[in-house]
Amino acid sequence: MMMSDDVLYKKSSIGRLEELKNLAPESYEAYLNVNNKALASETLTAKQKELIAVAVAHTTGCAYCIELHIANVKEQEASKEEVTEAIMVATTLKAGAALAHSVNSLNAYDEKGQDELYKGAYFERLREFADINGESVQAFMAFDKQVMDEGRLTVKEKELVAVAVAHTTGCAYCIHVHTKGAKKAGASFKEISEAIMVATTLNAGSALAHGINALNAYDR
Repeated sequence: MMMSDDVLYKKSSIGRLEELKNLAPESYEAYLNVNNKALASETLTAKQKELIAVAVAHTTGCAYCIELHIANVKEQEASKEEVTEAIMVATTLKAGAALAHSVNSLNAYDEKGQDELYKGAYFERLREFADINGESVQAFMAFDKQVMDEGRLTVKEKELVAVAVAHTTGCAYCIHVHTKGAKKAGASFKEISEAIMVATTLNAGSALAHGINALNAYDR
């Protein structure tokens, strides 16, 4: 299958997943087993899991995953408003991860020399960063609060989306804050763990989907 060198993504390219399956059948089937179990209705409904999947797909930036999980979430009768709220949670979490790491930048700039790069106490330095960048940080905080307030999705659902996205961005501070937020909103650790598994399979699925691009590049 040949493509123009200028076109890196096409919807029709998703059909090449079958080639990946044939090239690594056992690994492919093992992944599908994880994926199917992670997205199946359990404590969280299939709809809730697909909303999490849509948010995570926007974090990984996988165009194929976005197409697939938007179709899936529509089948679960999620409204466009619910989908948009999940995407906005992903947006504030991805931005928030960058902001949260400002505390590590302050430590590095001040040459504090700690061996422990992540400590809960470091998060207090976010106030210093806010003092330096007052209006910008305040604007972000207002945005974050608006996104995380109850809307079409409950606070609990949004916090579960946030936990999943935080595991995708790899922000230790965000994982800490939003796991506590999900617990405060009434989520059990079973629900939190299911959200984490959705993030896990979406991260893996993004890598697998980009195998399509590897095949396209190999064939050019």
